[in-house]
Amino acid sequence: MQCSGFGPVVLGGNVFGWTVERETAFRMFDAFADFGGVAIDTADVYPAWIPGRQGGESEQMIGDWLAQRKRREHFKIATKVGKWELQRGLSAANIRAAIEGSLRRLQTDYVDIYFAHEDDEAVPQEEYLRALDSLVKEGKVRALGASNFSAARLSSALSFSRENGLSPFQFSQDRWNLLERQIEKDLLPTLEREQVREFPYYSLASGFLSGKYRPGTQVESARAGGAAEYLKHPRNLQLLTALDEIASTHDVPQAAVALAWLRAQPTVVSPIASARTLEQLRPFFQSTFPLSPEQLARLSSITAP
Repeated sequence: MQCSGFGPVVLGGNVFGWTVERETAFRMFDAFADFGGVAIDTADVYPAWIPGRQGGESEQMIGDWLAQRKRREHFKIATKVGKWELQRGLSAANIRAAIEGSLRRLQTDYVDIYFAHEDDEAVPQEEYLRALDSLVKEGKVRALGASNFSAARLSSALSFSRENGLSPFQFSQDRWNLLERQIEKDLLPTLEREQVREFPYYSLASGFLSGKYRPGTQVESARAGGAAEYLKHPRNLQLLTALDEIASTHDVPQAAVALAWLRAQPTVVSPIASARTLEQLRPFFQSTFPLSPEQLARLSSITAP
């Protein structure tokens, strides 16, 4: 389900300030724009998990680039609240403080999508749903999203918003790729029923679905350890073979096939994918070809949940 305005792939902002520094980040943003990219996803917490970084660096880099290039109106910008230790949770007061900080770092007066980065059961749903609705009414947020919510909690949030005339969660953002398909069991049916649109993150499984991780190979990457774990499962090696063969048929990289599979799934707007180098960007825009029903079925059957 392609939703106009977000492009074939959303650029993931978690790497900016982590494995990508400012000068390289600006080149990445320029190249992403030149390829036709129009949407960038970030969060206030990115990349607070790195020693010496406090969080907010990704938003700041994106904001500096948008301001310097005067490109704000050309891009959809999504950010999130709730996971940053400096501004943890979804209390109304924290949501208010967090959006002001994000807008300041992004150097804009609105964000296109504001995600609750995770559910917060310590706060009444009514409180955070009303707080988020107020940001939409004020024009600081164009649309709302829920990330990492259970099906039950997303349903209850949507019901409350509907019954009280509040701006609903229109988008969801969840971990979903050819290897990790847990959301298909209960969350995906909820998204379909409620007509909530999905932005899958972790769409290339730490780069494993790019095909660069193979038995006996060494890859220099901050994510190499996690990606190498996938090699321990025989079905994942079978998946690599299928990706190789389908990629060869379409004359595209394996990453493009993995992204095309996601784009063909119900409710999906665009996958979110991160890149550390300019070379890693190109497959994002080679993923717009249609996989045949037979190719989709083959890929899906190998890792069916």
